Amino acid sequence: MFLLSITSIISGFVKEYGYVGLFALMVLESASLPVPSEVVLPVAGLLVAKNLMNAYVALAAALAGGMVGIAIDYYIAYFLGKEVVYKHLGLFHIERKKLDDFDRWFEKNGPFAVFIMRLLPVLRGLVSFPAGFAGMSKKKFFGYSLAGSVIWDVVLMEFGYYALNISSGYKILAYVAGLGILLYAIYALAMRKIRKKS
Repeated sequence: MFLLSITSIISGFVKEYGYVGLFALMVLESASLPVPSEVVLPVAGLLVAKNLMNAYVALAAALAGGMVGIAIDYYIAYFLGKEVVYKHLGLFHIERKKLDDFDRWFEKNGPFAVFIMRLLPVLRGLVSFPAGFAGMSKKKFFGYSLAGSVIWDVVLMEFGYYALNISSGYKILAYVAGLGILLYAIYALAMRKIRKKS
């Protein structure tokens, strides 16, 4: 019921404000605010299927909004610096050694981490913070973020375009299952590579 309510609100917002609304929602989602791209992007795909949006303009608006949101989180962390985190480790129940170990791992695997986490729900919005704290190269950060975001946005818009625009429940379930398998395969690949490089 809650999901249907959120979907209805987001759908109405995008219909009302069009590409600007899509851009704004993706800014909020990528800036780690509770706006699910897993709802926003399929809604955009459905509107494309109904000829209420142009696919390329919608994708461009989603990507542009996403990159703005990503930049907000990155620069917040970049200018705060990790010393702020070190001073408040007790609040988060994190040991300094674990944070140092993560920093060393991120320095070696940052581009891979940024790319792969853009393809994982929840984590995709959070990876901007460690990248900013680590002072990761802006060219690499935004380049790998864009590459991962293109895949994520296209897959979810395609899901909305095809799955939400059909009446057969079996076909919808097949699309959902396929999307779930794809996300799990990405997660499993990421964890395998992380363990090898740890």
